[in-house]
Amino acid sequence: MPPNDSQNPKKINSPGKPSLSSVSPKARTDQQTTPLENHPRDITAAIIQQINQLSDGFSSYPIRTLVEQAEGFGVYLQQNQLKTNQVRKFLDAVNRIKADLPEDNDFSKIETEIVLLKPKLAYAAARQASVQALSKVMSAAIDKVHTIGDFQRLVQFLESTIAYHKAAGGRD
Repeated sequence: MPPNDSQNPKKINSPGKPSLSSVSPKARTDQQTTPLENHPRDITAAIIQQINQLSDGFSSYPIRTLVEQAEGFGVYLQQNQLKTNQVRKFLDAVNRIKADLPEDNDFSKIETEIVLLKPKLAYAAARQASVQALSKVMSAAIDKVHTIGDFQRLVQFLESTIAYHKAAGGRD
């Protein structure tokens, strides 16, 4: 005689704990990941919304929020097959500006180069769809860069995003 459900030692559901199949995907991911990782399509919009709410420039982006969002965004970019070489010209330009920061902290000396980062991203995004999300987020961020401090926070966001992208398996 085959065992009935009450005699079956393999319990799928323990009392008070719903099975993964009975929990919505959103509720399941809420327990395991940061909010931005729950809905990959919302990552770009959430980060842009956060950036647009910064009233005192990009340097007012809270560092813990920046790192959390960079993590979700880096993973998202890796999942969308972004390769670092697809944004190499942009990364190189950012690193050149970083290396040439004026000692007198005169932002006007680097403002033009910072604003001209947007067309580099637009070009890369036009060539490869996987760059579009990065282009949208970084363009919104560049619009909030008005001081050397803002630029330094932009570099932190970019470096964090690329680091998490690589950690998630992203390649050159």
